[in-house]
Amino acid sequence: MRVFRGPRRARERRPARISGAARPPAAVRALLGALPGLAAVAALFLCADGVQRAADTQAAPAAADRYAAPRPDIVPRSVWLGDAARAQPAPRYDDQVVAVFVHHTDTPNGYDCADVPAILRGVYQGQTGARDWDDIGYNFVVDRCGTIYEGRAGGIDRPVTGAHTQGFNHRTTGIAALGTYTAGVPVPAELTDAIAAVAAWKLGESGTDPRAKVALVSSNGLSRFAAGATARLPAVAGHDDGYATSCPGAALSARLGDIRDTAARLQGRL
Repeated sequence: MRVFRGPRRARERRPARISGAARPPAAVRALLGALPGLAAVAALFLCADGVQRAADTQAAPAAADRYAAPRPDIVPRSVWLGDAARAQPAPRYDDQVVAVFVHHTDTPNGYDCADVPAILRGVYQGQTGARDWDDIGYNFVVDRCGTIYEGRAGGIDRPVTGAHTQGFNHRTTGIAALGTYTAGVPVPAELTDAIAAVAAWKLGESGTDPRAKVALVSSNGLSRFAAGATARLPAVAGHDDGYATSCPGAALSARLGDIRDTAARLQGRL
């Protein structure tokens, strides 16, 4: 008599070992087991590197701005011009300012600084009237007391294209010293310091060293250079560097080196 023993339990089969295949060494098996951890560490390194690269990218503009100088106090044109403004076309702009030209207005020197707004109105009326210009040509005017006035319209903080240096009005700012500074005329320190402050601020926005020379392209042959020619001129230049004139006067021209050095100090270069 056969005894019923119930269904036979299926035997678990182990995967067949491939004939001739060697088992990996223990060191290899340990390395394979550690791969997930190594991948995580690598990911952390990549993440950290990405953060550092992003930080470096964000720091680059700050490095480019390290020579920026503060904007000096400037009297708006509305204060001195008032309702004497004439109808004029919209201002024109350049991409940046890489040079400044220093001028003098060739007007009397013995003025009271309280009278400067009225004097500026006279300069404006002469340039827009007898000369038939669309606006005062200078971007800024500085008096002998060191007060800075906004000249040409378009915005103090913007690279307004002026009408101050034949052939080189683009990518430049014109700063005029109110008065006549020919040979032997005293040049007040307040005036040169104010010119340097404007130059440092405007040139600092483009990272230009006030003591350097820059490349400027002449827009017409009435300048000292043929139209289309590239000239290497001082970043802080006298009017006569770009145009055949006695402006800004021998006395003020002799102070341009001091103005460049002061502007460089204001940019933190010295």
